[in-house]
Amino acid sequence: MRVSIASLAVVALGLATQVASIDPLVVKGSKWFNKKTGAQFFVKGVDYQPDITSTSQIRDPLADSSICTRDLPFLKDLGVNAIRVYQTEPFGDHDQCMKMLSDAGIYVMLDLSTPTYTINRASPSYDADLLGYYQRKVDTFSQYDNVFAFIAGNEATNMVNNTDTSAFVKAALRDVKAYIKSKNLSIPVGYATNDDADIRWQLQTYFDCGSEEEQADFYGVNLYEWCGNTATFESSGYVDVVKNFTNWDVPVLLTEYGCNAVKPRTFPEIASIYGTDMTSTFSGGFVYEYVEEDNEYGLVSVSGNTGKKTADYDNFKKALAAVNPKGVTMNSYTPSGKQQSCPAVGASHAWMASSTLPPTPSNATCECMMKSLSCVSKLKTVPTSTDDLASFGKSVGNIFGTVCADVDCGDVSTDATKGVYGKYSFCNAVERVSWVMNAWYVEQRGVDGSCDFGGFAQTTKATLKDDSTCSDQKDSSTSSGGSSSKNGDEDSDSSSSKSSGASGMAALSAGAAMVLAAAVMF
Repeated sequence: MRVSIASLAVVALGLATQVASIDPLVVKGSKWFNKKTGAQFFVKGVDYQPDITSTSQIRDPLADSSICTRDLPFLKDLGVNAIRVYQTEPFGDHDQCMKMLSDAGIYVMLDLSTPTYTINRASPSYDADLLGYYQRKVDTFSQYDNVFAFIAGNEATNMVNNTDTSAFVKAALRDVKAYIKSKNLSIPVGYATNDDADIRWQLQTYFDCGSEEEQADFYGVNLYEWCGNTATFESSGYVDVVKNFTNWDVPVLLTEYGCNAVKPRTFPEIASIYGTDMTSTFSGGFVYEYVEEDNEYGLVSVSGNTGKKTADYDNFKKALAAVNPKGVTMNSYTPSGKQQSCPAVGASHAWMASSTLPPTPSNATCECMMKSLSCVSKLKTVPTSTDDLASFGKSVGNIFGTVCADVDCGDVSTDATKGVYGKYSFCNAVERVSWVMNAWYVEQRGVDGSCDFGGFAQTTKATLKDDSTCSDQKDSSTSSGGSSSKNGDEDSDSSSSKSSGASGMAALSAGAAMVLAAAVMF
């Protein structure tokens, strides 16, 4: 049995303690409970990312009190008790919005990734910069009493051909869990998936298998199969999704739902989500979505500081008000769910992610490695502008392609299907390309011109004789026992698609980042 308190006060230098105004939630087995009353908690939520299409920059709605002031009356009127927010930043002042939500009895589930800080399914990798960003987000939001969960990935794997991405996401989930534990907090960290029948079972078992340190604390499903009033629990396929989670050992909920193929939406699925069809297995869900976008899923159309109800608004409010889910009490509940085994790996199994995860990234290791090099990139950091990043990515791709055709680049490479990860594979792109250029420089015995690469590289004086001690260097802020392996698996054969805005963006890298990711594939 595992119990995690999803909301604790943080006492840390520079953080003011807050008086709790909302009851903490507890995970026990496969259910959430109100820690104070012992009643089972069902999420009656809405996916919330207002104004996402108004700017190409990341929009953090919880750092803008005017947005929260505009939207809170609608959220309260709808009767929701939770929101899922796809994009936030570990900067700015979130105090006012978070207090307003807490005072209204509204809990918050936060995605850790953003369009620019994420694991790109087109060319997955996981580095110290990304882990550091996730840790800063935990530091920022764990102080609030109504943050009840984090999501480590949203539809990162969404097709058969990118299942290897899940290994990197699960490694990030593991390390965020370890970081939260090191802070004496207990906030669940989970994963949200699309409902792809070809990989449905493999995905849910993969994030449930392994050690407790690696296992997702909850599992979310983005489900859009129930379309219109003529569909039923059986004909929509909801019944099959529920069967797949029978006797699950961690909470399961709908992180997105609400097909809009038939308009206006009347939300007949709500009766099943909060009725006897699903309450023994699912813990409620989040309807997609609060703000109206081009995809026409919104409940509220916003403009500046005003909002207007869409045709779906009152239908959702009515459907939600009509349900009163009956659960169990925490004291009377004895968990009986079973943890799953990891899926078999290989093309014949439609799964290419090893259960051996990438190691925990370490900036100290990468910095140590850089001190051992005599040929390095002239650039010290990855460019941020789109044009500069595109040029950088092209250069890096050419260097990797040329050098690694003749030199073993295993130390900066990954193979998530075999579970093989180079000891510097988690370093950033500048550090990895520097390692590659230095490998060529050494191979050529330092002859003139061997550290040039079209003006991209420069020689430097190494301050370490070699890198023999670098793998022993660990960051003080990370405490996860990552699983790095050079051995392949014996069983190896070798943001919702509905969203035009926040959900899809949360699962994808920004266009510039994808240019870089594609360039460094080799």
